[in-house]
Amino acid sequence: MQGTVVVLGSVNRDVVAQVHRLPAPGETLTATAVRAQIGGKGANQAVAALRCGADVTLVARTGDDEAGSALRSGLAATGLDVSRVRAVPGTASGTAYVTTAAGENVIVLDRGANHAWQPRGDDPAGDVGQDLDAVRAAAVLVLQLEVPQDVVRLAALAAPGRVVLNAAPSAPLPEEVLARCDPLVVNQHELRDLSGEEHVDTGVRRLLARGARSVLVTLGAHGARWADGSGAGFAPAPQVAVVDSTGAGDAVVGALASRLARGQRLAGAVPWAVAAASLSVQRVGTHDSYPAEREVDAALRRR
Repeated sequence: MQGTVVVLGSVNRDVVAQVHRLPAPGETLTATAVRAQIGGKGANQAVAALRCGADVTLVARTGDDEAGSALRSGLAATGLDVSRVRAVPGTASGTAYVTTAAGENVIVLDRGANHAWQPRGDDPAGDVGQDLDAVRAAAVLVLQLEVPQDVVRLAALAAPGRVVLNAAPSAPLPEEVLARCDPLVVNQHELRDLSGEEHVDTGVRRLLARGARSVLVTLGAHGARWADGSGAGFAPAPQVAVVDSTGAGDAVVGALASRLARGQRLAGAVPWAVAAASLSVQRVGTHDSYPAEREVDAALRRR
């Protein structure tokens, strides 16, 4: 049975410049192509989950500017429930400036409305209080760290269902939030920051000992490793020609959430999510690159 996925997170206008190689410090390069698209880890993960067959509600903030209107319209056109994507008065929408070359990218982020969640009178939950009913209805709640940590904490503690937290960008996590993560999703850099360990397995064990219910470490082209209280596993990624890796980590998180919302265990959900991300990096863009459920199923059958 399919449960609802609620993604609470960021929405950005992405300005992406394609170059032959990433520039060195102080160097100017000419872009071969430039495009604007909808981004932000919240929006990306929501669309990835939707494309993989989940019923998805996005909880987010944009500015009340022209970009914000375009972002909300564009997200609605994907089929997402965007009734909880609200415009913050007097605030600009978030913008990410992305430079990409040979499957790698660097990003500079202007957070804008993603960090402008407003207080609401005497409500101790502030602006997020008006959306906690959606959070409480989620079979799976997906969170990241591109919105204020207080918002993440309130949502994580309010959710009765499963909480998937992508600890990106890297930041410390309070123990009470870590204890709700099932799984905590990190890349190797974020794993080192949170655990203090260089070795993946040692870092995972430390985070489990600190209270995380399960941990998923994304390893880029190598796949992903996961562990919970009952076991651990590794899902290798197929060798593919990488065209654009932008948003590949978000593809993993969104696809994973779609499987968990169906009641699938990590042992089955992680290989499925890795397969989804491997398809996405073979295409240009983020949302346009995310595969449909049938495509992932077909890719797994071929393997």
